[in-house]
Parts: sequence; C-alpha cells; structure tokens
Amino acid sequence: MQQSTPARRHVLSLTDLTDDELYALVRRSCDFARDAVPLTGQLAGKVVGTYFRTTSTRTRTAFSVAALRLGAQVVAYGPGDLQENTGESADDTGRVLGLMLDGLVARTSASAGELRAIAAWDTMSVVNAMTEDEHPTQGVTDLSAMLEAFGKLEGLRVLYVGEGNNTAAALALALTRYAGAELHLRTPAGYGLPEDTMRRAREYAAEHGALIEERHDMDDLPEADVVYTARWQTTGTSKADPEWRTVFAPFQVNAALMERCPSATFMHDLPAHRGEEVTAEVLDGDRSIAFRQAAHKLYGAMAVLEWCLA
Repeated sequence: MQQSTPARRHVLSLTDLTDDELYALVRRSCDFARDAVPLTGQLAGKVVGTYFRTTSTRTRTAFSVAALRLGAQVVAYGPGDLQENTGESADDTGRVLGLMLDGLVARTSASAGELRAIAAWDTMSVVNAMTEDEHPTQGVTDLSAMLEAFGKLEGLRVLYVGEGNNTAAALALALTRYAGAELHLRTPAGYGLPEDTMRRAREYAAEHGALIEERHDMDDLPEADVVYTARWQTTGTSKADPEWRTVFAPFQVNAALMERCPSATFMHDLPAHRGEEVTAEVLDGDRSIAFRQAAHKLYGAMAVLEWCLA
C-alpha cells in the first residue's frame, strides 16, 4: 500500500503556529545567533525559491544566505519573472513550483490569500516574507533579538510607536503569547492595527496573562523596556490622505521621547527614514539595537527554513 506524504510545514501567519512552535523558532534563532548550532548541511539536497515582487534588502538576503548556509540551493525570482504576470493563477503557479521546489519564500505585499493558494497543494513549504496584513518572519526576528538582549520575553514591556502595519501585526500576534508581556501601541488615529488582528492578539493576551492596548495619542507613556518604531510608509503601500505626515509627526521617536522612557532600548525593523519616524540621534545612538536586530533576520530565516524543510 502506498504511504501518504506527510503534510508540509508552512509559515504563512503566526496564527498558524502553536505556542510551542513559535517558542521553538525564537529559541532556535537565538541558538543560531550564538553559533550554538553546528552547520552540518541540514538542508543538503533541498532547493529553495525566493520570489520577491517588491523591494527587499534584509529579508531577501537573509533567506538566500540562510538557505545557502544550511546547504540548500537557491532559485531567485524577481517581480517580472513568473507567468503570474501574464494571467496564470496563484493556484496553478503553486502547483507547478511545488513539482520542482522544496520550499518557496515569497514577498507579495498583497493579500495573504494568494500565498495560501500557492501553499494549498502542500507539495512544498511556503514562507510568507511579507504580505499586506502580516510580516510573520519579522515577528520571529524581533522576539529573537529581544530574547538575546533581555534574556527572557516573559514580562517584557514594549512600546510600539507609529503605524499599525504588518510588522506591528506580527509583533502583536507573537509577544502576546508570553506570560506577563505588555505591548502598548501608540498609533495615529485611522492607522491602527486591523480589528481582526487586535481581536486575535487580545485572545492570546487573555490566554497567556499578557497585555495589549492601543491608543492614538502620546500622553501618559507607560514604563517600557523597548521602544519600537517602523517606517511610516510601509513597503508597497501609499496613503490616500495627502496630509498624512502631519498626522504622524507627533509619533516620531526622538531624543525627547526616549527621555520619557529612560530605561528603554530602541528597536526598528528597517529600512529607516532618519528624520521621519526616528531621528538619527536615536537610531544611531548607544541605546539602539536596530542593526543587531537586522542581523537576527538571518538567524530567524535559518530557524524557519530548518523547521520547514529539514
């Protein structure tokens, strides 16, 4: 009798991962960061495709290097390379790529449903390298960097300032699964977390004894271990309001804000626009771990690929 093929592992959303799977990915990322994992060709013989329809520096490089360091081969696709551009469906694209690849890392900056259609055949692992609603591997990266910096995630207090974008969504869906953790979001009115994301994050927080709250002002800031911001203009998006920069201006992370959080470390998912969401003084200052955080993109990518494919 023919044996059934085991289901492939995917990272399409952090909500698809169990608590234990998320915790394991974060710990494994830190293991790679400490060089505590011998590179013995965990993915030897595997072929990983990288498909980026929008710009990427850290994520594309991280997953390409991660695959190579783990012994896999990489096939790269740019925004004009696949027949999706001539009308082929995501379903057919996934069906064909799954006949040849072991895994696909894809950034579409579009609906997550497209990646779910590609993954539906379950013949290759699919990793979401950023859709419009969530950046799950950034969430793994951020928690890994925090775990390295603070030694634990339980009880960690994070103040996120800026747009409730896909990075903020991933942070909300990840940090709220650690006991006692606090995530305070300060977002401009009209630019907060989507309601479904906030609802799910609140469910996680209630289950794990964590806290998530969102306000649209910069008054009465809480005590924080981390102040986190992200680019105001998310990759692949634009804002309808021509005056949006005026709305965002009070949410800039600058020296005055950091003085209000005297014990906080600064984090940023990058790329940064100095003088907009953060000043150069803060980004390049001695309280910033933004570029160490960027290095964790590689370690997170290694953990994700190993978990999906090894």
